[in-house]
Amino acid sequence: MLKQVIEIFDLLDSSKANGKVIREILLEKNQKEVLVETVQGEKGRTDFIKIKIPGRKGKTRDGDAPTLGLIGRLGGLGARPERIGFVSDGDGALTVLSVALKLSEMAAQGDNLDGDVIITTHICPDAPTRPHEPVPFMDSPIDIYTMNKHEIDAEMDAILSVDTTKGNRIINHKGFAISPTVKEGYILRVSEDLLDIMQVVTGRFPVTFPITIQDITPYGNGIYHLNSILQPSVATKVPVVGVAVTTETPVPGCATGATHLTDVEVAARFCLEVAKSFGRKQCQFYDKQEFERIKKLYGDMSHLQTFGNMED
Repeated sequence: MLKQVIEIFDLLDSSKANGKVIREILLEKNQKEVLVETVQGEKGRTDFIKIKIPGRKGKTRDGDAPTLGLIGRLGGLGARPERIGFVSDGDGALTVLSVALKLSEMAAQGDNLDGDVIITTHICPDAPTRPHEPVPFMDSPIDIYTMNKHEIDAEMDAILSVDTTKGNRIINHKGFAISPTVKEGYILRVSEDLLDIMQVVTGRFPVTFPITIQDITPYGNGIYHLNSILQPSVATKVPVVGVAVTTETPVPGCATGATHLTDVEVAARFCLEVAKSFGRKQCQFYDKQEFERIKKLYGDMSHLQTFGNMED
């Protein structure tokens, strides 16, 4: 998928990057369901984009194949005028939009997946930055709740949340890593099916990363978060897995020249292969029977998706 990654990168690495540019290239590939909405926030504005790629047996065609959601999570593609160029934080958007382009080209050639795929992200070339330890983070022109509102679709049956996760000392691996599955306040075991797909795609042993209860609570509660990769999990009941684009050393989200296109390509190829298998019901994000048992034994944990007792 390197061709698609390079093509999308050229469009996003620009002070003029916007949702309409991406929409036009997808329309050229005969992709009809592409929605772009400009949203104004307190710190600027951004273009949310939603791409629905119908499957042969998907919901859009009254089929029963499950729908995979791919969310490109980021603060912004650029930090202009403070920084010139594409920032590390933009890798999540670059990954999922490359998958959208690839799936559109596949569909034009008659290679439709079984299930629908819904791809969402936002495009902002001039987002602000903010302090964070151990390295600075990108901020966003809009808040996390607005992001979740525009990026989570009710038709998604499972979500891969793709995000740059380089500004930490937790993941010391260059490439990408996946998280345990998060569902309704529970951190579940890592999906064996996703591990299988990962090692086939990379040709290496799969790499995972640890998450904590803090990471699956909402932003804005005054608690430290690794980053926003699992914020979609606070706004949905479907299983969410983080796909982290990673480095061995801590890299600021606002750093330019820090995007490794070959790493993005592998992460995008992983997302594509998950979409193929998930639509065929050959990839499970979690064990449904075990999840029901853990809830029966230990109760509901969905309060972790809320602000809890902050009013106290």
